[in-house]
Amino acid sequence: MPTVTTAYTADSSRYDELLGADGSVRDHWRSLIGRLETSNADANRRGVELARRLIVENGVTYNVYADPQGRDRPWQLDTLPVILPADEWHTIATGVAQRAQLLDTLLADIYGPQRLLTEGIVPPELVFGHPNLLWPCRGLNPAGGRWLHVYAADLARAPNGQWWVLGDRTQTPSGPGYALENRRIVSRVLPQALDELRVRSPVGFFAALRDQLLSQVDDDELPLAVVLTPGPFNETYFEHAYLARQLGLALVEGADLTVRGDTLYLKTFAGLRRVHAVLRRLDDDFCDPAELRSDSALGVPGLLQVVRAGRVVLSNALGSGVLESASWLGFLPPIAEWLGGEPLALPSVATWWCGERPALEHVIAHLDDLVIKPTFPNQRFEPVFGRRLDRKARAALIQRLRARPYAYVAQERVALSQSPAWGPTGLMARAMSIRVYAVATPTGYQVMPGGLARIAGDTTADVVSSQRGGGSKDIWVLAGDAEDESDASVTTGRRRGRSEDLPSRLVENLFWMGRYAERCEGKARLARATLALETRSESWKQAINSCAHFGVLAAKSDLLTSLFDLTHAGGVAADLRRLEWSATQARSRLSAEHWRAIGVLQRQYHEAASSRSDARETLDRLVLALSGLAGFALDDMQQDDGWRLLMLGRRLERVQFLSTLIGLRLVIATMPLRTELEWWLEIAGSTVTYRTRNVDSARLTPVLHLLIRDGQNPRGLAFQCAETRAVLNQLRVSGSVGRDDAFDRLADLDDADFGVLEGAGYTAIAARQAFGQRLLALSAAATDLSDWLSMRHFSHTEDALQVVAA
Repeated sequence: MPTVTTAYTADSSRYDELLGADGSVRDHWRSLIGRLETSNADANRRGVELARRLIVENGVTYNVYADPQGRDRPWQLDTLPVILPADEWHTIATGVAQRAQLLDTLLADIYGPQRLLTEGIVPPELVFGHPNLLWPCRGLNPAGGRWLHVYAADLARAPNGQWWVLGDRTQTPSGPGYALENRRIVSRVLPQALDELRVRSPVGFFAALRDQLLSQVDDDELPLAVVLTPGPFNETYFEHAYLARQLGLALVEGADLTVRGDTLYLKTFAGLRRVHAVLRRLDDDFCDPAELRSDSALGVPGLLQVVRAGRVVLSNALGSGVLESASWLGFLPPIAEWLGGEPLALPSVATWWCGERPALEHVIAHLDDLVIKPTFPNQRFEPVFGRRLDRKARAALIQRLRARPYAYVAQERVALSQSPAWGPTGLMARAMSIRVYAVATPTGYQVMPGGLARIAGDTTADVVSSQRGGGSKDIWVLAGDAEDESDASVTTGRRRGRSEDLPSRLVENLFWMGRYAERCEGKARLARATLALETRSESWKQAINSCAHFGVLAAKSDLLTSLFDLTHAGGVAADLRRLEWSATQARSRLSAEHWRAIGVLQRQYHEAASSRSDARETLDRLVLALSGLAGFALDDMQQDDGWRLLMLGRRLERVQFLSTLIGLRLVIATMPLRTELEWWLEIAGSTVTYRTRNVDSARLTPVLHLLIRDGQNPRGLAFQCAETRAVLNQLRVSGSVGRDDAFDRLADLDDADFGVLEGAGYTAIAARQAFGQRLLALSAAATDLSDWLSMRHFSHTEDALQVVAA
C-alpha cells in the first residue's frame, strides 16, 4: 500500500534531512511522519490547499522582478516543515550569535581605527573597493554603540552533515517576517503536531527587536521608532508592513521623515514628532540623497547628519552593507582569531578571493570543484559552476579571471541537503538551505529559534533563491529538556514606545481608503438600482445620466460593459483598485481579517469580470462585501485620529454622492417621478425605512425628509453632516486640525420647506431648483473640506512647521 514517503528517494551524494544512511526515518521526524501516514491523502491535500488560500487571503506576496504577476505574486510555502533537534540547533545558534558579534566588531574597526588593514589581515581592496563602503561614515560612532542590530546567516548542510555558512546578511536582512507568517500558517495546518513535538516559538525574537529599538533613548522623551520602507513596489513590501504591525511601529517612507537641525522628525497628523530609532528596509546608499546617492528619491536628506550627532538609532547602521560580499568568508577565520581570540564555531564554506595570486592559481587548477561568484554585489552575473563548462567556456572564464582577478570569488561547491516537500503523489525531495536570524540585546545576540528554509524547484539544484522561483518552509526547532518552547523575550523594563503618532501619509491614505470604500459602494448601489429599472421608462434616462455623471457609465459604452471595464478610469473597477492601493499604503494599521476582506472583495470582482457573471448578482455581492468593510471600520480599528479621518472620508464621500445625486435631478424643471423617488430610496438603502414609516407610495416631501433631514437615518444627509461635525470637533479638541466652518454653515438644511417643492407650477419649480443648488453647494463644500484637510494637515511645509513634544 503506498504511503506519503513512497515517492521519496534518497540521494547518496547529498545529506537527507528525513532519512538516515540506512534509509530509515530519522528519530526527530518520526512523530510527524507517523501522523501524516495515519491521515488520508484528502486530509493532507486539504492542508496544502488551506495554506495556499491563507497566503492569498492574507496578501502574502513576494515580487519577483519581471514576473507577470508583478507585486501580487503569492509567497510560496511548503507546509511540511524542516525539523531540527535541540542539540543540533544549539550548535547553529551558538555559531550564529558568535558570528554576529564578530561582524559587529569588524564594522567598528572598518569605520574606526582600521587595525585589520594596518596589520595586513584584510586586503585593502576588499574594503576600499566595495561599493557599499560609505566614506562619509568614517569615524562614525553609532548611537547605542551597535552597528549590527539584526543579522542573518545563510547556511547549507554538506553531505557529511556539517552546517556551513554560505553568506552573511548585514545591511537589511530580509525574511524574519516571512518566517513568522510561515509559522502562523503552518500552525493552522499542523496544530497538533506543533504541540506534540514541543516546537519553540519565534515570537521572542520580535519582542527583543522592538525592545532593542526603544531602549536606546537617553533623555526623558517617550521613544518613537519607525520602520522605513522603499514603498509598495519593493519585492518584500509585504514583510515591511507585516513587521511594522508585529512590532507596533509606524511604517514610513522617506517622504514621511524630515530633518531639522540634528534631529529626525516624523510628519504626523498633529505635527512633527521626533524619531529616536529607525528599522530600515532601505539600502545604505539610498538613505540620504544629500551625502550618499544624490539621485535617491527614497531617503531622507540630512539623515547622516543626525546619525553623526548620535540623535537616532539606525538598525542596521549606515555602512553595514560593506560586509555583504562572499570574499569576506575566506578572511573571517583569521579575523575571528585576531579580534575575538577564538575560532569560528560555525565554519564558512571554503572561499578564495582571486585578487591574491596564490588563490587565483588554486582556483584555476581546481575549477571543476568550485563556483565562481562576483566579489561585490553591484557586479551583475550569475554564479558559474566550473563542472558545467565545456572547453571553450572554461578557457574564456580563465581569461576573465586573469584579466580582472579582484572581481571574482571562488567557493567550494556544496551539494545542498535535500528535504521532503509535498508533491503531486506525496513527498518529494527538494534541495534546501536555511536563513537564521539574530538580534542584538543588552546581553549579547539572541538567535531566533527557527528561521526561513528555502527550497529549490528540484533536488539537483545548486542554488536556492526566491528570485529564481524557489519556495519556503517553516523551521521547527525542538525544545530540549531544559528549554521552554514559548521563548518569551525578557524585556529591559524601558519605557514603552509611542504608538499614537500617525504619519501624515498614513492618515491621508486612511482618509482616502474611507472615501474610495464609500465611493465604490455608492456606485455599486447606483448601478444595481439602475439595472432594476425599465429601460424604456423616463426614469431610466435620468438614471443613465446619473451613471454617466458619476463615472459608472463610460462614454460610448453600455452599463453592463462599463461595470466590468478594467480600463475605464472612472468606473467601479478602477475605484476598487484605488481602494486596494490606499489599503496597501495603510496596511500596517489594518487587522489580518480586514486586509483579507479587501483582498477577497477584489478577487471576487475580477473573477466576475473575467467570467462575465450576472451583473446584478455581482453587484449584490459587491455591496455586501463593501458593507462588511464598513463593519470592520467601525468595530475592528483603534479609534484614534487615523480612524476618525477614515470615517470622515466615508462621511464626506456619502455627502458628496447623495447631495449631488438629488441636487442634479432637482435643478431640472420637471417633477421627479415616483419611480425615480423609489430609485433614490434604493440607492440610499432606505427603502425599508420609508415603507415602515409611510403607508402611501413614494412622494417627494417624505422622501426628501428621510434622505436629507432625518437625523436618525444612518444613510441620510443629516446624519452624515452631524457625524462630520462631531469628528471635526473631536479633531479640533485634540489639536489635530484647525478650524474651517464653511462646511458647518452649508450643512445646515433645517430651514428648507419641502412642502413647496411639490407640484408642476412655477413656484414649485423655482423652489426645487433653488434647493437643488443648495445641495450642489453642500457637495462642493465637502470637496473643499477634503482639499483643505489635504493642504493643511496631510503635508508639512516650511510655512506650516509645527513641532509637537512627546
